[in-house]
Amino acid sequence: MGVVLPADYKRLVRTYGGGVFAGLLWLLEPDCPDAMYDLVAQTAEREEILTDLWAMGEKKPPELDEGDVRLVPWGYVEGAGHVLYWLVRPGVEPEEWTVILNEGRGPLWEAHAMSCSQFIHDVVTDTSSSYYFDDIDDIVDPEERTLFRPTSQILGQEEVSRPPAEG
Repeated sequence: MGVVLPADYKRLVRTYGGGVFAGLLWLLEPDCPDAMYDLVAQTAEREEILTDLWAMGEKKPPELDEGDVRLVPWGYVEGAGHVLYWLVRPGVEPEEWTVILNEGRGPLWEAHAMSCSQFIHDVVTDTSSSYYFDDIDDIVDPEERTLFRPTSQILGQEEVSRPPAEG
């Protein structure tokens, strides 16, 4: 990928692994066996998709007009298709990267000057300023907002803990 990832993201992946927060907000992880949830695979795929969209005339967000700027996806929203990126600017430390959301079924973009962990926290605690999460109580049961399911469990790769056989 050619970038050093933010420390808060590394802590999230070290603590939780990749997976889904609140039943809708996916955190991508490096080396996931499923390319859909793999940070590296999704970075390559999203770069190709965005290049094609912009070549067809879709408008880029103004944040990308600044020069040698790059988008690196770190998450997406289940069902809606929104993709969450870091806005990687030359000379800007990873901890200072902006979170930028591209709506899943349209050309709109939304920038948030915060870390990915803060963005996730704000969504889960229903304090997000994002237009796309202002109705989270209509989307997710409040009791489920704090749940996390690891990708390994979703893909059926997590071993189920069983009591020892009697015998």
